[in-house]
Amino acid sequence: MSILRSISDFWAESFGCCKHLIRGEIGRVMAGTNTLTFTDAGWDKEVLNSDVPVLVDFWAEWCGPCRMMTPTVDAIATDYAGRVKVGKLNVDENAATSMRYQVRGIPTLLLFKGGKVVEQKVGAVGKSDVQKMLDPHVIAGIEKPAVTNESSPIARTGS
Repeated sequence: MSILRSISDFWAESFGCCKHLIRGEIGRVMAGTNTLTFTDAGWDKEVLNSDVPVLVDFWAEWCGPCRMMTPTVDAIATDYAGRVKVGKLNVDENAATSMRYQVRGIPTLLLFKGGKVVEQKVGAVGKSDVQKMLDPHVIAGIEKPAVTNESSPIARTGS
């Protein structure tokens, strides 16, 4: 098994693709540069114990609507970088986490905040729907800077 993993890691690093360990198929990695890949093993550390909200896309390679969501999830990961962790969890390779959250249909988006699910969407949705899902949880956690007399346009003009 470790030899198969080594080969799979080599392919993923060298060619941006991965070899499915059971079926032996080679497929494209379904994540952009800002999109994380979550696993059962790192779930608690990466998702539940995160200091920022975490958006998780539960997906599978064979799922057409999941593939349609990839550009949207990648765009959200880029737009919300530093404010939200955005990642994907392959349900075929991480069944324990999928069962833990009773994911029965994919794609499923779950938003975690403070280790708890605070929002959920099932099925392919557009970028604006994902933004509507995230914004109340992201904006609420950001403090707006206080306006002082020195920074006020009225104070500067003397009006």
